[in-house]
Amino acid sequence: MIYTFRNFKNVAFFAFGRGTFDRLDEILAPRRKGTDSYVVFLVDQVFESGGLRERIPLHEKDKLIWVSVEEEPTTRMVDLYRDEILSYADSLPDAVVGIGGGSVMDYAKAIALMLTNPGSSAEYQGLDLIKDPGVFKVCIPTLSGTGAEVSMTTVLLGPEKKLGIKCDYTMPDQVVLDPDLIEGAPREQRFYTGMDCYIHAMECLTGTWRNAYSDAFAEKSLALCREVFLGEGEDPREADEKLMIASYLGGMSVTYSQVGVCHALSYGLSFVLHTRHGLANCIAFNRLEDVYPDGVKEFHAMLERQGVVLPEGVTAGLSDEQLDLMVDTAFKLEHMWDHAFGKAWRDKVRPEWIRELFLRM
Repeated sequence: MIYTFRNFKNVAFFAFGRGTFDRLDEILAPRRKGTDSYVVFLVDQVFESGGLRERIPLHEKDKLIWVSVEEEPTTRMVDLYRDEILSYADSLPDAVVGIGGGSVMDYAKAIALMLTNPGSSAEYQGLDLIKDPGVFKVCIPTLSGTGAEVSMTTVLLGPEKKLGIKCDYTMPDQVVLDPDLIEGAPREQRFYTGMDCYIHAMECLTGTWRNAYSDAFAEKSLALCREVFLGEGEDPREADEKLMIASYLGGMSVTYSQVGVCHALSYGLSFVLHTRHGLANCIAFNRLEDVYPDGVKEFHAMLERQGVVLPEGVTAGLSDEQLDLMVDTAFKLEHMWDHAFGKAWRDKVRPEWIRELFLRM
């Protein structure tokens, strides 16, 4: 196990339980500075015509932005949303609230940072590049698995790479976990997002950066994922609660450890093919029996139990240029390979091997 010193920041405020979302106005009240202040709500546009819209505690001057998640978050859209907010009022918002899945929460975290840092968000893709704290950030998941609600990373597709803005300032200030919000999620989407959580835990527990602290979060997250996706006859409401906590714990395990081979490959898939993160992880993990034999075997059992069929041949027909870009994107994620194989990872990980893995998909 590797213990590298870092003075970690954590979520400052945490609320959990059914009905917690309806306390959001109360939660935000201490952040509101006066009658002329405002809060920005970024909400997945899937809720634009649903009942959730009426439950958002909008005050007169608040700004509501419906966010499309057809594609993963991009630095271009972060900059556009930032500019829209800056032109909305003469002052910064008291808080930025993200309500949705991992993409919406990543948007909320990135936009909150870019409101106080100059230039394009693409300039900050990397570790500890943000200089000024953002405005108060609230993350409210309506899907569980990504761990974005507790992650110090906001993953963005930029013009040159897929890479997160990662620093202490990215960590949400407030998390609201209400299991009622994830009820009724489409079955396959729920599975793909849940598997992101499962893979977080699996990669944390099988790498060289693991430690007793990250293990504690990952082991419990993994156990809850098994109960949710391999259990029989479990009450759906109880399963939602377990998955929501598994996601939170999985995100914590990544904070104190690292992800590995699957995530490196999924970044390549997402950057070139724009495959959504959860699905990209599933496609990659499905072909990693040589790296994670026990995990992939269990993953196949989960696929069968949940009745989910993964797409095949997603890399068939790609040009050499596309494959090269996919390989290059994955290969550059050195911290993930280091975690997976140790400091001598270059002895194992060659571009030709990564290319072969992609061709299996």
